[in-house]
Amino acid sequence: MKLNTPNKLTIARMIIAPVFLAVIMKESLPHKFLWAMLIFMAASVTDAVDGKLARKNNQVTNFGKLLDPIADKVLTTAALLAFMKLGLCNIWIVMIVLTREFTIASIRMIAASNGVVIPANIWGKLKTVSQMVFTVLIMFLGEIYSYAPNIVPGVTVPWWLTLSNISNFLLWITAILTVISGIIYIKDSKNAIDYSK
Repeated sequence: MKLNTPNKLTIARMIIAPVFLAVIMKESLPHKFLWAMLIFMAASVTDAVDGKLARKNNQVTNFGKLLDPIADKVLTTAALLAFMKLGLCNIWIVMIVLTREFTIASIRMIAASNGVVIPANIWGKLKTVSQMVFTVLIMFLGEIYSYAPNIVPGVTVPWWLTLSNISNFLLWITAILTVISGIIYIKDSKNAIDYSK
């Protein structure tokens, strides 16, 4: 099968995800948050570009429709797992997000088997954008916090301004948007799919 450019970019995003994970988890790597942030941003750009290219050049394929959301989830899940390992993400946030993603993926497969396409709602788009933006922001802050003690020695950061608390606050916003978008998607699916078949 010959892949078009948008699909190549989608696959590239899936390949970049484990590279990102390896970099951010490398304790001995100087400026690991900075490097991980740049890698994540590069992968996020492919998400914006592949869809635009596919629509502009009339290269929308079923393969792309299926793989694009999966590639997004692989990338964002890699970030959540890394943050959880680094103490920057509550395990319940990961549980909520992954439960939603598995549920919606299952509904999409059922819909596809019925020849039905349920479009993403605005809450789902907000969830994805917030997750990517907050992930970049957390890594940016991680880079700053890594060197803050050397810049301003002797200064104690208030508990509510620690990287862990800021990170969890931002990711809980994403988790809430995830729940809202999931509920709306399930509601819409009930009107579009016959679950008795």
